[in-house]
Amino acid sequence: MRTTQADSTVRLYYLADSADGGRAETLMYGALADALALAARQDVAVQDGLWIATANDVVAYRDLVAE
Repeated sequence: MRTTQADSTVRLYYLADSADGGRAETLMYGALADALALAARQDVAVQDGLWIATANDVVAYRDLVAE
């Protein structure tokens, strides 16, 4: 079951592809509502690589906002 409470603590990170296998860059730790607001302000190309990790799930930003 996905965590959907606005005040749930999450990690928002960008998963970049690269020749050496990629890297994850943490953009923030904080409330889900804050992470979604920060993600929404990113360029579309960046949004495609954003992931949100909760205590019990990891979901692509695009999949989460499409639900």
